[in-house]
Amino acid sequence: ANRRKKKEEAEEKSLTAENVSALEQLPRPTGWRVLVLPYAIPKKTKSGIHMADETVEKNRLATNVGYVVSVGPDAYKDEEKFPNGAWCKKGDWVMFGRYAGSRFKIIDGDLRILNDDEIIAVLDDPTSISIA
Repeated sequence: ANRRKKKEEAEEKSLTAENVSALEQLPRPTGWRVLVLPYAIPKKTKSGIHMADETVEKNRLATNVGYVVSVGPDAYKDEEKFPNGAWCKKGDWVMFGRYAGSRFKIIDGDLRILNDDEIIAVLDDPTSISIA
């Protein structure tokens, strides 16, 4: 029971899209960069199957979908490059290249800083995309 409680406490401290309040303490992107929190698959499937921690971690590292935490002050300001305006904004779910951006860890989670032109698409639902 004690071990289970510790695991639940660790899960509460880890960064997820639902735990956006912890994101207030994160670094702010500079220039034309976008700070993205990669989507983490749920540990339990809709049918009730519990995923192994290794599987969850592997999928989290390979994900190409994320939540836009913040956008740098110069992102999407180049009118020649972005004649139709910004491709995404804070709070959007986006798709990006698998190896795009710089990865770093903070508060038990991975984050990425991407250039503004590395955003491939905006999504309504992050669960609509599966990892290939």
